[in-house]
Amino acid sequence: MCVVCGCSNNSPAHARHVQTQAGDASVVQVNPANGDLHFGTGAARVSVPGMSQARAIKLETDILGANNRVAVQNRAHFEAHGVTALNLVSSPGSGKTTLLCATIEALKARSPDLHLAVIEGDQQTSFDADRIRATGAPAIQVNTGKGCHLDAPMVSQAFAQLHSHDHHGHDPAKEHSHDHNHHDEHSLLFIENVGNLVCPAVWDLGEAAKVAILSVTEGEDKPLKYPDMFAASSLMVLNKIDLLAHVKFDVARCIELARRVNPTIEVIQLSATTGEGMDAWLHWLDHAMGAQHHHHDEPASEEAVLRERVQRLEAELARAKAALPADAAA
Repeated sequence: MCVVCGCSNNSPAHARHVQTQAGDASVVQVNPANGDLHFGTGAARVSVPGMSQARAIKLETDILGANNRVAVQNRAHFEAHGVTALNLVSSPGSGKTTLLCATIEALKARSPDLHLAVIEGDQQTSFDADRIRATGAPAIQVNTGKGCHLDAPMVSQAFAQLHSHDHHGHDPAKEHSHDHNHHDEHSLLFIENVGNLVCPAVWDLGEAAKVAILSVTEGEDKPLKYPDMFAASSLMVLNKIDLLAHVKFDVARCIELARRVNPTIEVIQLSATTGEGMDAWLHWLDHAMGAQHHHHDEPASEEAVLRERVQRLEAELARAKAALPADAAA
């Protein structure tokens, strides 16, 4: 039944009537040259049958507002416990879990005292959490059912489960008390979101940063096709570079498109299978943990200042290239 006028007619003509009645007759943009339809040009940037743009905006505001309040609590809780939480987002099959397993093994060898944990998000099964647990790292699986993303309350409950089930992997002598000043005991929490380049972009989980993982088997145009995700991410990991010789993937163009969407996004190219580029990824993780736990009370290091300057220069270069005509840029 239509939530606008109450009738049950599902014809295209009725759909147009609903939009008109809701005050959104122009929510669909039609390209006169080829007839292409764009349903994301309204104020809400989404089209929901039988719902006005104003109503869609209000619902999104209410729902995200409730989520964000929990995200703020999560962020404060993580900070109080010395936890750097990273939200790993990508399409299905990008290699998130393989990268996490390789990362855990590398960090165990490199920093054996570093506390690691993983929250795994999928619609069904515990396959990925089982793979993480096989590395010796604690993991909690969160199945979302029909849901297409994790949300802050899910992460809050999963984080509590990590502790209540003694999954944090601490030595009993170092057991985690509830003194909210554990800045000397840093830990790393990876949140592997549901494979989806759309919905997770707008859901704050309380993370320190989003990391978008894109495999070279997916195509270099993804940052423009799914701009919200790359705009929300601090880092883009180009994974499976060991396959570049076997696929048609323009690395330079992919990076240029990502920085057209997000001029400050960092980029790391790696292969979780061969290990190529893993050192750069581990260095980024070190920097993320340092920035999370020391930026309030320590002066910026020379390296951090240089990294920021490089990012600004790369952003300016990307904007300059984007402003040039195609033939001039080539």
